[in-house]
Amino acid sequence: MANSSIAPARSFIRSCIRHYSAPVDSSIPASKTKYVPTSGTYPKGFKVSGTHVGVKPANKSQPDLAFIVSDRPAFGAAVFTTNKFQAAPVQVSRAVLEKRGGVGLRSIIVNSGCANAVTGVGGLEDANAMAETATAQFRQQSSEPDDNLGPNSLVMSTGVIGQRLPIQKILSKVPAAYTNLDDSHNAWLTTAKAICTTDTFPKLLSTTFKLPSTHHQGIEYRLAGMTKGAGMIHPNMATLLGILCTDAPIGAGALKSLLTNAVNQSFNCISIDGDTSTNDTVAILANGAAATDPNIPRISEEESSSADYQAMSAILTEFSQRLAQLVVRDGEGATKFVQVTVRHAPTQHDARAIASTIARSPLVKTALYGKDANWGRILCAIGYTPDISPDAVIPSKTNVSFIPAQSSKSKHEGVLKLLVDGEPEAVDEERASRLLEDEDLHIEVDLGTGNEEANYWFCDFSHEYVTINGDYRT
Repeated sequence: MANSSIAPARSFIRSCIRHYSAPVDSSIPASKTKYVPTSGTYPKGFKVSGTHVGVKPANKSQPDLAFIVSDRPAFGAAVFTTNKFQAAPVQVSRAVLEKRGGVGLRSIIVNSGCANAVTGVGGLEDANAMAETATAQFRQQSSEPDDNLGPNSLVMSTGVIGQRLPIQKILSKVPAAYTNLDDSHNAWLTTAKAICTTDTFPKLLSTTFKLPSTHHQGIEYRLAGMTKGAGMIHPNMATLLGILCTDAPIGAGALKSLLTNAVNQSFNCISIDGDTSTNDTVAILANGAAATDPNIPRISEEESSSADYQAMSAILTEFSQRLAQLVVRDGEGATKFVQVTVRHAPTQHDARAIASTIARSPLVKTALYGKDANWGRILCAIGYTPDISPDAVIPSKTNVSFIPAQSSKSKHEGVLKLLVDGEPEAVDEERASRLLEDEDLHIEVDLGTGNEEANYWFCDFSHEYVTINGDYRT
């Protein structure tokens, strides 16, 4: 009799106890509302929309088709997954960019609910159909001439791997998505929601900036970005979907190099579970709409040492880091946001490799979830990091500390040193417990063997991560 009650009990637990995952009614958990902007400053010449299609039959009302549109031809660039099983939209978007040389892009169209990955020739046909149907909206509505270069729209998909898209349902809603385009904050927020899967909140940021040269004096430029991702997150490359738009004048070559550099220091420095998706794409469009004078020169790759290029690089990198960190904060089942900094390494590769190994260690992640200052697990991860310089790690020079975040309730108590020059410190367990109560934590590793450093951002592993991914398709 007792055994007969086990299955219903498990079913009840699976359906009800979901403390850190997206609520079934798509409401945003109270703890995550602070990350959702209530206003924004969005780039000129862009309009967006989020439309309900019902890609997944269970979705009866939530937007799952995002359309991001420039009112004029824009320059574009993207960075794609390195997974061998590259999804159809990845292949199609790469082909669009290559054929056009990053010139003359008008939109990005995205569906959630189905990844269109490992779907064969039919999947490629579906992805092409999405790009072509999006492109047709401009040519039908504004009589824009055909430049004979094929689609001018990039396409992205996210969701379950190995299933075909309900393509006719999607294509039938593209005209409505075009009609609903708007430049309001609510439109941008709805569009950010439309690309979500297991995310618990839409990830949207915007900012304004200025460029230093006299060509750009008095001009305020804008940059906006949205991203999705909560699981299957680890480099290389972008580990999720990301869409960036700016009204600054940037040429195709510069846009590609600027984006690649920004991604390498942001989306390539986050980890949730050590898995890299088949669909990872981060794309950027730059339409120059804020530069009202047509004689203002575009930022070019040939002038990468110029003040404008360097300023744009710093702006895009910092913005991308903020956007990528939102993904970590929404990690599936995550209760902690952790930055690990590896200092004084012989090479940048050594620093990044060690930081990455710590970030994806299941034992480190579960210890943090359990609020256990088990620094031995951090040392273990450092010690087995593969493919680093022979003298990168010398035990007698290694230091490890926990540093309270600025938001920490116990930051006034200072740094908690765990290992100093290879010698263990007497850890104040009560102090450690107070520090690990905080949502944010900074781990610092000082190797003492060089001058390079790297940052990584990751989260913990909870029971909920297993629950989410154990019933992801059901």
